[in-house]
Amino acid sequence: MNTDQSPSLQDWKDLYDAAIEFKNTAPWDWMHDSDLFGVKDPVSGETGYCCIMGAAGEHYALGLYLGSEGLDGLLRILSGEFSELKDEALYIQKCLMASFEDRKYLQKHDLQQIKALGLKFRGSNAWPMFRNYTPGLVPWYLTGEEAKFLTIALQQAIDVSQRFKKDIGLMSPPSSGQFLVRVPDKHGESIVWKDEWLEPSPLKKEEPPVMPVDETTLSRLKKARLQSRGIWEMDFFHIPAPVWEKGERPYYPYMSMLVDHNTAIILNFEMEKRSGHKSKFPVKFADFIERVRVMPEELLVKRHDVYGLLEPLATKLGIEIKMVESLPALEYAQRSTSLRR
Repeated sequence: MNTDQSPSLQDWKDLYDAAIEFKNTAPWDWMHDSDLFGVKDPVSGETGYCCIMGAAGEHYALGLYLGSEGLDGLLRILSGEFSELKDEALYIQKCLMASFEDRKYLQKHDLQQIKALGLKFRGSNAWPMFRNYTPGLVPWYLTGEEAKFLTIALQQAIDVSQRFKKDIGLMSPPSSGQFLVRVPDKHGESIVWKDEWLEPSPLKKEEPPVMPVDETTLSRLKKARLQSRGIWEMDFFHIPAPVWEKGERPYYPYMSMLVDHNTAIILNFEMEKRSGHKSKFPVKFADFIERVRVMPEELLVKRHDVYGLLEPLATKLGIEIKMVESLPALEYAQRSTSLRR
């Protein structure tokens, strides 16, 4: 089965029908984005976690967050982790989304599909739009399998929300860490849906930090008798300027930035695809200090993943690396260079 195949006309019809019924139900009138529940895909067996958005009267949608990774990203967003840097939330989402937008936000592809189905919409927050969100990539159009799963999620969200309206305790778990999940029970050709209380699958553990800088480079750096001077701040982040390469889904580049703590002068920056940064950024950091023949007395970082990537190199070179809550000089440099929306 080709999972990248585009939805059929029937797939689209089913999806739009489900979205229209979901919007007419208006579950955001009595549910909040923290009222989460799961739906298990009858085909793949993956659980998607549903988040109904719209209680604030701004963004009306159903987000189907895929697996434990999707759920973890959603919980981080709901916790307020990205309240100051809202664009960062976009870059970590792993979900399928059915949202209701103004016409101006739809693409030609969306409008052609609506026309092909003979549908008409009018007004603000009235036009269904469906997208796949994958960390580091530009939101994109659905495959056939994704359209079918999102259709099921919309249908089950209607069922759960209507029962929740009558019974506010519906999603109160019997044990901490469990979620109400709608599970398909196959009977021949038909499916009967039932409630189960399930814990999410464990998140995949991060690989332990590696030392991507080769011993030859390290030996050369140690012999160079580099000056230790000043305090540097370093961080990695996406930038809101998508890169389009022929035949590939557009992506948001990942940048490393190095800034002097006292002057906020940008010392160096590098850009990579998300998939390549883990091994390349420490190597490029080593190349930079070899080129300028200076290394910091202290290196400040604010993210655990950045610390994990740089700590082995910093230790080898005798650089003191510290975790801090904020990087004022670097954040000022980001704002002043329009690297944040």
